[in-house]
Amino acid sequence: MVNGFYPQNLDEALDLLSKHDVVPYAGGTDLMVQDKPNQTYLFVGKLPELRNISEDDEYVRIGAAVTFTEALASPLVPQFMKEAVSRIAAPAIRNAGTFGGNLGNGSAKADSVLVEYATGAKICVASVRGERVIPVEQFYKGRKELDLAPDELILEVLLPKLGIDDYYYHKVGGRQALAISRVSFGGLLSVEDGVITRFTCAFGAVSGTVLRYPDLEAQLVGRTVEEARGASEKVIASYAERMQLTRGRVSAEYRKDVCLNLLGDFLASKGI
Repeated sequence: MVNGFYPQNLDEALDLLSKHDVVPYAGGTDLMVQDKPNQTYLFVGKLPELRNISEDDEYVRIGAAVTFTEALASPLVPQFMKEAVSRIAAPAIRNAGTFGGNLGNGSAKADSVLVEYATGAKICVASVRGERVIPVEQFYKGRKELDLAPDELILEVLLPKLGIDDYYYHKVGGRQALAISRVSFGGLLSVEDGVITRFTCAFGAVSGTVLRYPDLEAQLVGRTVEEARGASEKVIASYAERMQLTRGRVSAEYRKDVCLNLLGDFLASKGI
């Protein structure tokens, strides 16, 4: 038996959050396997305000209660995100699991969150006090630590539309399917008139949060592809020096080697 509330709209959900100690959920693929018999839940999976995929001039806006299967079917969702969420578990989990849940779980292994880091996405949250829009790297404060007050609800992911078509994605797990990431990597590289205008890379499942180093990324921005090719070993070495990985089911040393190999493969795939 699960104790909970079933609000009919966003205003009702936010009002309940402001008055009760509840845990919001939609798909429940993570929460429902936890043994918390006295927990009270707030079901938000059918709230129309959280169920949309839309776009404006700058962002694709993915509602927190949108499932991964729905995102895969949407012509608005970029291929980078589709490739990542297509690797999540099995169809039954993708049919129920949502973008808000993947974020709210607070795990650096979350497949959609890696893409949000790599693209510079933002997270919109709301309470009875109003809305906030937070860069994803500020929303994640540490393992299971989020910039989310007890009375706030994740509303949507704001995924930038421009400059994310030329991507690189790889997930390393114990098997081809139904695997939690041991290491995941996502990168973007844009070139205009032979000059690199954007270089980002994000490493998942290796620390308390997804790792990204904007100052190291800046080493290649503004260089020609030929200049970047000559600097690639130095760039990889700078990541090797900076990266501090946490212990996991496999050794930090192994995962660091995998991260650096994926970074090298990403650069090589772009002619660098």
